[in-house]
Amino acid sequence: MSEQEIKVPDLGGADEVEVIEIIVSKGDSVEEEDPILTVESDKASVELPSPGTGKITNISVKVGDKVKEGDVVGTMEVGGAGGGDDAKEEADDKSEQASEAASEAKSGDSSADKAEPSKPAAKKGGGSRKETVKVPALDGFDNVPVIEINVAEGDSIEADDALVTVESDKATMEIPAPYAGKVGKILVSEGDKLSEGDDLLEMTVEEEGGESDDQAEAEPAKEAKKDEAKPEQSKQEKAAPEPQGATYEPPAPGTKVHAGPAVRKLARELGADLTRVKGSGPKNRIVKDDVQAYVKSQLQQAQQGASVGTGSGIPGVKLPDFSQFGEIEKEAMSRMMSATATNMQRSWLNVPHVTQFEDADITDMEDFRKAQKAAGEKKGVKMTPLPFMLKACATALAELPQFNVSLDMDKKEVIRKKYIHIGIAVDTPHGLMVPVIRNVDQKGLWELAAESAELAQKARDKQLKPSEMQGACFTITSLGGIGGTAFTPIVNTPEVAILGISKAAMKPVWDGKEFQPRLMLPLSLSYDHRAVNGADAARFTTLLSQLLGDIRSLLL
Repeated sequence: MSEQEIKVPDLGGADEVEVIEIIVSKGDSVEEEDPILTVESDKASVELPSPGTGKITNISVKVGDKVKEGDVVGTMEVGGAGGGDDAKEEADDKSEQASEAASEAKSGDSSADKAEPSKPAAKKGGGSRKETVKVPALDGFDNVPVIEINVAEGDSIEADDALVTVESDKATMEIPAPYAGKVGKILVSEGDKLSEGDDLLEMTVEEEGGESDDQAEAEPAKEAKKDEAKPEQSKQEKAAPEPQGATYEPPAPGTKVHAGPAVRKLARELGADLTRVKGSGPKNRIVKDDVQAYVKSQLQQAQQGASVGTGSGIPGVKLPDFSQFGEIEKEAMSRMMSATATNMQRSWLNVPHVTQFEDADITDMEDFRKAQKAAGEKKGVKMTPLPFMLKACATALAELPQFNVSLDMDKKEVIRKKYIHIGIAVDTPHGLMVPVIRNVDQKGLWELAAESAELAQKARDKQLKPSEMQGACFTITSLGGIGGTAFTPIVNTPEVAILGISKAAMKPVWDGKEFQPRLMLPLSLSYDHRAVNGADAARFTTLLSQLLGDIRSLLL
């Protein structure tokens, strides 16, 4: 045995750094390159590695001390019967073995590098492999509850068989099996909330051919490469912090935080409360980039009028105790009702709404539509006024493309869309749902009639997929079947306009010589005044009125 000093290595140009964590204690056995302590410079946290394999005999610094390159921070006994040189040779042998394994894997089977890290490799020579099935992308939904588990442990299943059923705010979805095989341990229960990437269940997948052998060979090589890179990686700056997202729940003000003096000084200069900053360093330690990202996000929120969902700056409504006036009953909002309320409030607070009103003469259109009843029965499709509205709106969007945009206020950009997808609001027992018909400009009336009827029924049955409710450029909402003469629909942001349709009624219309009875349809176009001006809105509703008044123009 020989005693060796543990010295601070090259710090990459940094001068004095602060000790922020002691990782080992006297008497601990360590391997070469194991972290001894953590220091923090102005830009990064760095772990100082052990210079050899042996036992720690003394640590001569404490948290808060300042050290620089060459300072002694402790001592250790290294080596065994052969002393320190033997220990060093043993460590070199291990490193060389790891490098050889990595080289063999790289030259022998490049597929190892391409394997998905979340899928463990099969055992060499076996005919099956173990897989942990994870939740796939949920088309933008997050934290969706499990309402049904469709398989049991030991079940044999095929690829795409339904594993579990989840329910979002707007739809019920089945998560399919990515492979054929046998179900192992189920890792979720009914009522659990799932997000993309969560573990769902374990299963045994039957191999086809000898792929499992290749994967088994590749795995040690990947581990060797990982171990080989670890000491070098510890000497580099940490990755950039994640943006300060709205999903982060900060601790209460006054909570103890992990941050060095330089970071605390920066926070004081910028007026940032460190208890509200999410740390990206080791053990959630806050670094300078975290503070800067937090301040940037707060400035952006302030410039946009602060929090959208809560209407920051707007006094809340304090409710009285309604029970003092009479009998009441309370029930929780459904998920769909809560989501709709949040979306409507967000749109109303962020979009300067203006509504343009117009009447369209649909007398001839209705005569033509009713004449198609027999043809519709043969096709098994009912022709309603909606397909005509869809075609007219698609034509108007093409002729007035300023309505087919979205605004990026952060980047001060207008996003112009080269496609025409239109959402149709559907009133269901569960709440308002908006399925989307794609490429309306490329479809005929019968195709639109069939597709709109199918999507409306799926909406009522809560069978819409998330992808079937996304991507709209414009929305049509109709109250014509219920009644009313006009209304102001709320723009479905990030769209910039929405068309409201009320109940058609017979009205006397002057033709230049006398009044004629005509079937008039009230139109209400709400639009985002940041993107659309009043003159263009008037042009849009006038064009709709002309197109619906003479449907032959839709063919031009």
